[in-house]
Amino acid sequence: VIMLTVVRFFIICIGLVVRRMTAEMPSKGQLAMEGVVRYMYDLGESVMGREGLKYMPLILGIGFYVAVSNLSGLIPGMTPPTMNMNTTAAPAICVFLFYQYLGFKKHGFHYINHFMGPIKVLAPFMFLIELIGHFARPLSLTMRLFGNVTGEEIVITILFMLVPFLVPLPMYFLACFTGLLQAFVFMLLTMVYIAGALEESH
Repeated sequence: VIMLTVVRFFIICIGLVVRRMTAEMPSKGQLAMEGVVRYMYDLGESVMGREGLKYMPLILGIGFYVAVSNLSGLIPGMTPPTMNMNTTAAPAICVFLFYQYLGFKKHGFHYINHFMGPIKVLAPFMFLIELIGHFARPLSLTMRLFGNVTGEEIVITILFMLVPFLVPLPMYFLACFTGLLQAFVFMLLTMVYIAGALEESH
C-alpha cells in the first residue's frame, strides 16, 4: 500500500513539475532539478558511453523511485517500502534482466564470451565463476538497499523511544543523506552493469 502511495505521489509531483516548467524563465527548483539530471547524464556518459545515454530514463526512474521510497520513512507513521525485501528485489531483478537482454541484443550468442575470460583453457572454470557473480548482483542490490534502510529505521525508532525528539533529530538528517546515497549507488551500479553488457568481450 505504501509503495503504491509513493508511486502515485511521484507521478502526481512529476505531472505538476512538468506543467510549471518553462524554457524562458525557469525557476530555481527547475534549474536545480535540471542540474541534477545533467550531472547524472554526464556521469552516465562517462560510465556507459554515448550508447548508454538512451537508457538513462530507466536508470533515473529507478533512482527516483528508490530515493522517494527511502525518504518516505521519515514521515511519522509511514514505513519505507524499501524495508520490504520484495520491494528492493523488484528493481534489482529488472536491472539484472535488462542488462542481460542488452548484452544478447548487441552481441548475440557471442555475449557468452563475456563469461569465458581471456584464457580459453580456463573458460569452463571462468564461466562458472562469472555465472555465480552475475546472479549475485541482484541479490547484492536487494540486500544492500534492504539492510541499510532497515538498519536506519531500527536505530531511529530505538532512539526515539529512549530520548524523544532531540536525539533522533540528527539521525533524521543522516537517514535523509543515506537514503539519497543508496539511490545514487543503485543507479551507479546499474550503469556499470549496462556498460559491461555493452562493451566488447576481451
